[in-house]
Amino acid sequence: MNTEQPGLRERKKQETRNALSWATIRLVVERGLDAVRVEDIAAEVGVSPRTFNNYFASKGEAIAARHQERARQIAVELRARPEAEPLWEAITHAVLARFGLAEGTGEREPAQQWLDGVRLMVSEPALQGELRKAVAAAEAEFAAAVAERTGTDVERDLYPKLVAAAVGAAMTTAIGHWLHASEPVPMAPLLRDALHQLATGLPTP
Repeated sequence: MNTEQPGLRERKKQETRNALSWATIRLVVERGLDAVRVEDIAAEVGVSPRTFNNYFASKGEAIAARHQERARQIAVELRARPEAEPLWEAITHAVLARFGLAEGTGEREPAQQWLDGVRLMVSEPALQGELRKAVAAAEAEFAAAVAERTGTDVERDLYPKLVAAAVGAAMTTAIGHWLHASEPVPMAPLLRDALHQLATGLPTP
């Protein structure tokens, strides 16, 4: 008799998915996209190539999955914020929390493996299509969370989709600034500043 709880099965599946995604990023950073086979990734995680194909349709999808999952977790975090908290304050807390930059966490910088994944996605032309799909899926989920919080309709109202698109653009811009800064800068203030400027209506500097 199988006594394993569905929640545990789902966690194990998610762990395998995450491991395959991180292994793809790690190997592609080391060898280049074209030099890495699905068999190599599967062997790195200790599963079969068929298992990889059960989770991902391509190496690009496996790489972009890390971005999509982080963005999806921001929506989860937003839903968990106190109902009385102002929207943009809740959004800022949600974004910083999922980047591991929330107050009280020491505001450490993002992990190197995540940074490697971001650099891959923005620099490798073959990954741009998967990145766009990941961004679209993440924005849709975030828009739904904004709609729930504001009592708007994600299908009929512009507001939740505008907020989701704006937040996505703010994160992309802050991350790009962080990646290409001539001197090292901490990410948390960049994210806070980008979201604050949105919250105040992007006033003229």
